[in-house]
Amino acid sequence: MLEPQADRVRTLGEWEESWKKDNIGFHMDHVNPMLANNIDKVVNGRKGVRFFFPLCGKAVDMKWLADRGHSVVGVEICEKAVRQFFEENNMMYSEEAAGGVPGAKVFKNSEKSISLYQCDLYNFSSSVEGQFGAIWDRGSLVAINPQDREKYAALMISLMAKDCRYLVDNLLYNPTLYKGPPFFVPDEQLHSLFGHCCNIELLQSADALTDRTRKWGLDYLTENVHLLTPKS
Repeated sequence: MLEPQADRVRTLGEWEESWKKDNIGFHMDHVNPMLANNIDKVVNGRKGVRFFFPLCGKAVDMKWLADRGHSVVGVEICEKAVRQFFEENNMMYSEEAAGGVPGAKVFKNSEKSISLYQCDLYNFSSSVEGQFGAIWDRGSLVAINPQDREKYAALMISLMAKDCRYLVDNLLYNPTLYKGPPFFVPDEQLHSLFGHCCNIELLQSADALTDRTRKWGLDYLTENVHLLTPKS
């Protein structure tokens, strides 16, 4: 079932163009219910957890977590998305060159402890911000080019602290009907990418077919959220 999308490529320039044209149907203007429903399992009794958001866009989830005393580091290719996050949430921010990431900028709100790096995700590493106690991967694994998934998984694993709890969202549909993104990522592939070093638990599964996604030609769309934790 992976074959129809195996060679599909969407360039960083195409993603930036989507933001420029406000063609961002993937953005949610409210906290993602998959995060809200499962936050206790991610936080797991800890206070001040450091969250990583790959391909963060301007997700309101980041402020929601920061308001609860957690800190957030995100990576996003599009500068417009990063600026809009702070501006739409009425947050002051600083802007500076990002040490350790050539050509990148980092935008920060120190009061809420949010740092967003504007760069190619694959130029980011644990040498920049260390490892994280949690990762919220909504719209990232399903957005990267399918041929990059092993490279992506290796990066995510390298960013996981020993107590990390990684919440990842994946989508199930018939990939012969829609070319993506978001791409079809079956549960089996999560296990092949992460199962060698992580325990993987399905926390929630939901019917995600909407008027918007029906227009893609889909007859079903299932959204699953899994919790990944490092094997001891």
